[in-house]
Amino acid sequence: MRGAGRGNTRTARPGPSTRIAGLAERDDSRNLGQVRKVKGYAHLILDDVASDPSGPGADAGNLAVLFADVSGSTRLYEELGDAKALETVGECLALVQRACENHGGRLVKTIGDEAMVVFAGADDAAEAAIGVQAAILARPAIGSAHLAMRIGFHLGPAIEVGGDVYGDSVNIAARVVALAKRGQVITTAETTTALSPWLRARVREIDSLTLKSKLKDIRIFELICEDSTEELTALSTRMMPLPARIRLRHGERDLELGEASSVVTLGRDPQSDLVIEDRMASRRHARIERHRDKFVLVDQSTNGTYVTVEGEPEIQLRREELILRGRGHVSFGHAYLKDPTEVVAFSCVD
Repeated sequence: MRGAGRGNTRTARPGPSTRIAGLAERDDSRNLGQVRKVKGYAHLILDDVASDPSGPGADAGNLAVLFADVSGSTRLYEELGDAKALETVGECLALVQRACENHGGRLVKTIGDEAMVVFAGADDAAEAAIGVQAAILARPAIGSAHLAMRIGFHLGPAIEVGGDVYGDSVNIAARVVALAKRGQVITTAETTTALSPWLRARVREIDSLTLKSKLKDIRIFELICEDSTEELTALSTRMMPLPARIRLRHGERDLELGEASSVVTLGRDPQSDLVIEDRMASRRHARIERHRDKFVLVDQSTNGTYVTVEGEPEIQLRREELILRGRGHVSFGHAYLKDPTEVVAFSCVD
């Protein structure tokens, strides 16, 4: 479960134990509906790793995989200095380990300010998550920093090899915890169906997540840890978005993106889904991704991407993103009027 990290990582500090691999910080202001990357968890995301459970030492089955992440550790290092902050983070991770072991959990590893724990069932993981949050709340503030935990867990196929855990449940749990806010526990619809009735009564649906490896969006639920719901934010009636589709036309070629195909790459690279011949275009110029009921154009180019929505002025993107709407066209590396020869036309389908 090691590999090159993605996203914005900061310089790794030594971890609170010899098992800690490095520190990856993430922004607390993540929006559930606008997830772009799983920052700090790229080393855990696998491309169907261990899809063959017959390897030596492999033990396949369903496991509940839980990630617990210390929120506020960056400020802690700034205020207390490395030594004291490191000690405090280590105490928090030890607290996570104890709370999880009380419910049959096994600590797989710690990575910087986060812990990965596995359980035999969903109930054990849910009860452990509630226990962790209660224990963290009981801790006094450290300086001006009030530490909290972000927790995410998912029940699904996993393979244990040499004490480590791999598989789909690891991938999804890593993405789910990246959605959690301070003090929040997040899980998936699939996991909630495996909970006992009394625990299932403590979850509420809050959003959905689009994963490139999944044909269907994953519905996301919050596990309520408080005994009283009086201070919880009231949720408005959630409108289920209609399946999104967008049609693309490049020369004589037509593509349609939807639930079955949620991303398309554009650029001069022959491996691109739509190969752009314009010399002003980059080899890996841009991509269009489905995010639930919306499609987002992500510029990755050197010279920029120019988008014209019908009836509106042209917009230039430079390492930026734009939600496509209505109909229009995209030019690569230059304005449309400068050279209208090669464009990708788009039309969003209601």
